[in-house]
Amino acid sequence: MDTFRSLVALLARRAADQGDDRAYVFVSDRGTEEAALTFRQLHDASRALASHLTAAAQPGDRAILVFPPGIEFMVAFFGCLMAGIIAVPMMMPRRNSARDASAAILANCTSALALTTTAFAMRGDLQARFAQETIRWIEVDLATAAGATVDLQEPASDDIAFLQYTSGSTSDPKGAIVSHANLLANLEMIRLALGNTRQSTYVNWVPLYHDMGLILNALQALYVGATCVLMAPNAFMQRPLGWLRAISHYRAEVACSPNFGFDLCVSRYRADQMDGVDLSSLKIALNGAEPVHADTIERFAATFAPHGFDPRAMYPAYGMAEATLLISGGKRGGGHITRSVSRAALQAHVAEAPTDPDDAQVLVGCGRALSGERIAIVEPDSRERVAIDRIGEIWVTGANAARAYWRNDTATREGLNAAIAGEDSPWLRTGDLGFLDADGELFVTGRIKDLIIIRGINHYPQDIERTVQALNEGLRENCGAAFSVPDETGEETLVIVQEVERTARHTIDTAEIKGRIREAIADSHELSARHIALIRPGTLPKTTSGKIQRKLARGLWLDGGFEDIG
Repeated sequence: MDTFRSLVALLARRAADQGDDRAYVFVSDRGTEEAALTFRQLHDASRALASHLTAAAQPGDRAILVFPPGIEFMVAFFGCLMAGIIAVPMMMPRRNSARDASAAILANCTSALALTTTAFAMRGDLQARFAQETIRWIEVDLATAAGATVDLQEPASDDIAFLQYTSGSTSDPKGAIVSHANLLANLEMIRLALGNTRQSTYVNWVPLYHDMGLILNALQALYVGATCVLMAPNAFMQRPLGWLRAISHYRAEVACSPNFGFDLCVSRYRADQMDGVDLSSLKIALNGAEPVHADTIERFAATFAPHGFDPRAMYPAYGMAEATLLISGGKRGGGHITRSVSRAALQAHVAEAPTDPDDAQVLVGCGRALSGERIAIVEPDSRERVAIDRIGEIWVTGANAARAYWRNDTATREGLNAAIAGEDSPWLRTGDLGFLDADGELFVTGRIKDLIIIRGINHYPQDIERTVQALNEGLRENCGAAFSVPDETGEETLVIVQEVERTARHTIDTAEIKGRIREAIADSHELSARHIALIRPGTLPKTTSGKIQRKLARGLWLDGGFEDIG
């Protein structure tokens, strides 16, 4: 693979060598192509926009990118890179401002510009949400702007490309500073890990303001010169099988989704809607961005094997914004690795064989460290390395790791430049718990800040949540939160907040199901669920990638913010 100094140079090469090849295609929820750009068209439109941006802001200024689903985002992103403007991808503001991170992001990055589509620029309510005297709105479309372009200086490798704000599952969002060097390093790591080539067409529904959608899908496709087919996230949520039909139609090799997306495909499966769909082209079905579950993989493989899906294509992986994106992964066609461990031993932060079937819990491996990167498992307080099969905090170092947050010196020092006892290299502290086995396979077990500690015993909330959701089809999968709160004596007690499917709201016996929940948690986890709230669908807070925001859910519960349908 050729080396480049910046993503700007990379796009220029693609425009020169593959100018007429399609870079991005946007399809509707019915599969109809609504827009497309070749590499040359993307380059020219981005360059025209960059000329406009240089007259509106100074190099180093920030520009928020607030776009509906579509290709315009990519023009805006590369336009910013060409102009030396620091891009700040953002989701559209949520109606419920109490759960919206946009205000915190704006306050931190102090953007000079806001880029969006012409249609969205006309919306007064959108601009009102971003009301700032110093912010200037610029409209972006797919047509090359008229007028001569100005000379633009190519970015240096250590120049800031964009700010990737963390999803904020356990804390306020922080802006990881991602340089061109970080991006190119991780894109090469991804290419090697996934085995991608120019023929590795992507079909992506994950939003482009999220690091999985932008880097693992849209930018990785451009990096290898492949086509990336884009879909609207809402279209996937409403008709998940449309994602699979698009994979079949475009003969895609790569598709990525958080774990819940694969669950959703299984739950919405209809044989008549899959008639003629052939998934045999799919070589990488990457599962990441949230805990990967063995039963999800098994159900997906079994459901779609009749449609040509190869189970060896399932590709669990692990990553985060502060590592640009990908941290660990397997090999193309290598399938996934599972390990049965003792549930009781996990509570003591040890991975060992179960004593009996009732003690067993199956974990999914998330691959190994990428080329040019190292992973360490560290005791978070003493900062000493722990032995193989011992659970600690996952630490990472490599050219892909960001070394600073935007205007957050404390988090930069503590989280991105930490030192392992007796070692000098700066390490990224992920905040995630996990262990390495003897072969270097990484198993992720949970978030440090989400860990529930009751009577000195560690409990992983996602395990408790899965126990609850397995009890009744009316309890929404991937839509529950377990956390602890102090009782009147100061002792930690367990709280369960669980969404109920719309179709079951008026038929479910809430008293009976709460009793079953208490019984199941007592049997499986030896815990007493003192408080259980059954809530309407869509009311549990989640990040942009679908992760449960347990800290925010805990705060909402303490403030009486959940209405129990019972």
